[in-house]
Amino acid sequence: MYDLIVVGMGPSAVFLAYELIQLKSVKKILLIDQGRSIEKRVCPMEKIGRCVNCKPHCNITCGFSGAGAFSDGKLNSYHLSSRDNDGSLYLGGNGAEYFKKYMTEEEIRDLLTYTDNIYLKFGADSKLHGLEYQKEIKKLQDKACKNNLKLVSYPIRHLGTEKAHILYTKIEKYLIETGINFMFETEVTDLIIENGKVKGVKIYNINDDKYEEINAKKVVLAVGRKGASWLSDMCKKYDINTKIGSVDIGIRYELPDKVMSKINKYMYEGKFIGRPFPYGDKVRTFCQNPSGFVSAEVYDDGLTLVNGHSYKDRKSTNTNLAILVSHHFTYPFDKPIGYGENIAQNLNRLGGNSIMVQRLGDIYRGRRTWDSDLKTNSVKPTLSGAVAGDLTYGLGYRTMSNILQFIRDVDKVVEGFANPDNLLYGPEIKFYSNEIILDKNFQTNINGLYSIGDGGGLTTGLMMASCSGVKMARILEKK
Repeated sequence: MYDLIVVGMGPSAVFLAYELIQLKSVKKILLIDQGRSIEKRVCPMEKIGRCVNCKPHCNITCGFSGAGAFSDGKLNSYHLSSRDNDGSLYLGGNGAEYFKKYMTEEEIRDLLTYTDNIYLKFGADSKLHGLEYQKEIKKLQDKACKNNLKLVSYPIRHLGTEKAHILYTKIEKYLIETGINFMFETEVTDLIIENGKVKGVKIYNINDDKYEEINAKKVVLAVGRKGASWLSDMCKKYDINTKIGSVDIGIRYELPDKVMSKINKYMYEGKFIGRPFPYGDKVRTFCQNPSGFVSAEVYDDGLTLVNGHSYKDRKSTNTNLAILVSHHFTYPFDKPIGYGENIAQNLNRLGGNSIMVQRLGDIYRGRRTWDSDLKTNSVKPTLSGAVAGDLTYGLGYRTMSNILQFIRDVDKVVEGFANPDNLLYGPEIKFYSNEIILDKNFQTNINGLYSIGDGGGLTTGLMMASCSGVKMARILEKK
């Protein structure tokens, strides 16, 4: 019998465990993940240049600290200077709704500051990007506004992919030394729920080929985007209250550093948000990586998705960023994850189970991209395993129309953003479960069952996911 079981080991779970240690309240804690400990998480792509679909689970998305260990490690310091249009504290993503509803702005700032200091304690870079060039940023924001775009700016602490790995290694060691229990390479196959109350979980140990049940007084679901599909299945099986969620579908865009030089210098990451003509859907840039590298990662059922990294010491001459279109669905359709999976499957098939890449100019000309086109292209792809092809076969007319018009709009602010030699990789999809309905204590309608982090639609990104873990620990400490 455990006092607490946490399903998943992403940043929200890691910071939950860390804070429980500081509070010295919950005694017997178990964290479970289908991936490996961080020192065993090695991506073969670094050496051989292509994704090999690691079995049984992808080393980039699974294991201690989740996808955070292999991300470029950007910590958004919302609490220092960011403001939304209405003058309130800007938080970004899904986290704003919950935190602003149940916490005062002062409490949110204190939570962000506390969480940020934990990262600093374990080796995060003390340098903050986005504070020095306020006048220059304001000029870019004004120019964006005149072109029906919003350019969001807030200080960013950049860890770098290789440094993030080192930082989370230190945290893992700390948690082990202080008595947190771990089960790696273990799948949670089911929840144990009786009479409206959680009793534990059912697991499958991959290495031992063994099934068993583990009891717990409380269970926290911290599955991240990797586990969104599994979480949706659990919600349906046990009538866990949800509302129809969304899925972000788009591409990873790669262009020369020199085009993005002002954004990179002044802000490190600039978030453009627009609602391009004619559909008015929300389109945004996300996860900008100056001098970075496009990467691939594998999700459930072998889906290969594109992402991007940037390192502290290893540099390219290209900037990459995501351009994502938010897809919101209404009754009777309630399968946003399935919708996104179908798009990913189609594009994977078209690319021979690899990421597909296409020149922007070829899309405008109504033709596919060939390997020979890439060899003479001024922008050289940083993902060597990407297959030249035609993304328009798989992305869908509305999604592609949004992306292309958005690129034209941003080009009015950042000259060269719509250069024909710029590259589009696909698919990039951010999966979220149908959003779980939670009370102020992160509890579902099942007694003792909680949900935090990105997978259940509560947060988006490293910092807010980590904050949700700290907040969850403090809630549990009071119960």
